[in-house]
Amino acid sequence: MKQAVEFYLNGKPVAVDGLPSMPLLFALRGALDHKGTRLGCGEGHCGACTVTLDGVPVTACTTPLSAVAGRAVGTVEGVLAQDHPLVAALIRHQAGQCGYCLPGILTKAAALIDQGRRVDEIQAALDENLCRCGAHARILAAIAEVAS
Repeated sequence: MKQAVEFYLNGKPVAVDGLPSMPLLFALRGALDHKGTRLGCGEGHCGACTVTLDGVPVTACTTPLSAVAGRAVGTVEGVLAQDHPLVAALIRHQAGQCGYCLPGILTKAAALIDQGRRVDEIQAALDENLCRCGAHARILAAIAEVAS
């Protein structure tokens, strides 16, 4: 049975009517019209749908809507709105090629940078995010610039 789930999206209160088991990704892209979070594999393996939940990176395709009730969800739109320094570094390094993986990578890396993680820790965490177009080395260079 559908229920209203209230949470904070990029710092603003929102409510979504949906099944508790519905993936957060569907609520973000559908009801909330946040299209930056991408559907990749649908199984939590590729990282395209990475968002933050209370500041911790999670995959939105495997996170049920019920798990975010009363909590803070951050998306790539939130990272862009706060003008995170990583955004400018990615542009300087020409790190966006096709751009499909970049929202998940940007969201995860920005969260880890904000937590004060070391460059090697961030790079290891990004092993879970797939980039098939060859921009991965430039992405890592931009992250290293901001995180060091």
